[in-house]
Amino acid sequence: MTSPASPSTATGEKKVSSTKIIAAASIGNALEWYDIAVYAVFADYISRAFFTNADPTVSLMLALGTFAVSFLIRPIGALVIGSYADRAGRKPALTLSLGLMVVGTLLICVMPTYAAIGVAAPIGILIARLIQGFAAGGEYGSATALMVEHLPNRRGFAASWQFTSQSMSTLLAGVIGTTLTSTLTDAQLDSWGFRIPFIVGLLVGPAGLYIRRHMPESAEAAAVVASGEKKVPVRTILAEQKVRVLVAIGLLAVTTCVNYLITYLPTYSVTELGLPASSSFYSLIVNALILIAITPLAGHLADKVGQLRLMIPAAALILVLVYPMFALMVGLQTLPVLLVVVFFLAALKGLYFGPMASLLAMIFPTETRATGQAVGYNIGVAIFGGFTPLIATWLIKTTGMPVAPSFWVIVAAVVSLTALTVIAKRLTLH
Repeated sequence: MTSPASPSTATGEKKVSSTKIIAAASIGNALEWYDIAVYAVFADYISRAFFTNADPTVSLMLALGTFAVSFLIRPIGALVIGSYADRAGRKPALTLSLGLMVVGTLLICVMPTYAAIGVAAPIGILIARLIQGFAAGGEYGSATALMVEHLPNRRGFAASWQFTSQSMSTLLAGVIGTTLTSTLTDAQLDSWGFRIPFIVGLLVGPAGLYIRRHMPESAEAAAVVASGEKKVPVRTILAEQKVRVLVAIGLLAVTTCVNYLITYLPTYSVTELGLPASSSFYSLIVNALILIAITPLAGHLADKVGQLRLMIPAAALILVLVYPMFALMVGLQTLPVLLVVVFFLAALKGLYFGPMASLLAMIFPTETRATGQAVGYNIGVAIFGGFTPLIATWLIKTTGMPVAPSFWVIVAAVVSLTALTVIAKRLTLH
C-alpha cells in the first residue's frame, strides 16, 4: 500500500506517506464497523442481558430494534460533524468523531444488566448506540474526503480502504465470536463473555486518537478554511444539491443491504437454518477474507477503467442471484452451503464496494464534500443497513418464508441500479 508521499498541505506540515494517510482516515471507520459487527453477531446474548420479554423472538427484535434506531441519528451526526469538517477541516472533525465512538463503546462495556438495574439497562444501551451513531454519522464523509484529497491520482484505491477496513473489522469480530462461542459456555457468554469483544474494540480508541492528532490536513480543505468564506455546507446541499444527495443514498442501497445481511447471517443461520452458533461465525470470516482481497483490487481497477463499469454488473448480478442463493441455503441447511453463498455475495459486494467510495466522493465538490457524502451515506445506511436485520426478521415472521430476506435485497439492488443510471446520464462528477 506504500506509495509516494502525499501532496504538501497548505498548513505547512511535512509530507506524509499514503500509508499513514489511509491508516489515519480508516481507523475510525474500522472501529465503527467492528462495534456494528460485534453488536449484530452477539445480538442474541445482548437481548437476554439487557432486554426482557417472555417471547425470545420479541427480545431479539427489541435488541435489533435498538441497533436499528441508533442509525436514525446518523444523519444528524452527518449534518453536524460533516458541516464542521467542511468549515474547520477534516482533521478536527475526525478526532471528535472517534472520541465519541470510544465513549459509546465504553458505556456498552460497563452497562449493568436488566436483572441488576431494570429498565435503565435497555435505556443505557440505547444511549450508547445513539452516541456511536451520531459519531459514525460524521466519520465516513470526513475520512473519505481526507483520503481522496490527499491522493487525487489514486482516489479509487485510497477510498476503497474505507470499506477494506470494514472487512478487517468484520474478520476480527468473526474470529473473536468463533473463539468465544467455542471456548465459553452459554452461561459464561450470557454473564460476561459477550462483553469481551466490546472491550477489545475499546482498546483501539487511544491509538486511533493519537494517529489522528498527528496527521496533516488536506491541501484542498486547508485552502477552503484559509479563505475565510462563511459558507454553510448544509444550506448548500439542501438548496442546490438535493439530487446529488438522493443519488448518493441510492448508491449505498445494495452494498449496504448486502453488508448488513451478511453480518446478520450468524443469527439467521442459528434461528432459521439450525446451525450451531460457533460454526455459523465462519460465515463472517469468509465474508471478511473475500472483501479484504477484492475491495482494494476493485478500487485499483476503478482508477483505470472507471467505477461504473464494475458497479453496474455487480449490482445486476446481486439482483438476479440473491433469491436463488437464499433458496439454496434453505433447501440444503449445511455450513458448506452457507459459506458458498457468503463467498459469492461477498465477491459481488467487493466489486461494487471497492469503486463506490471514490464515486461517492466525486459526486460533491470540495466545499460540501464531507457534508454531502456524510448525509447521503448515513441516510442510505440508516434505511438499507441499520434496519436490514430487523426487516429480515420481520419478513420471516410475517411471511413464514425463510427466503424472505432476499426480497429486501432485490429492492435495494433496483434502487442502486437506478442511481447508477442517473450518474451515468445526468451528473457531472468532480
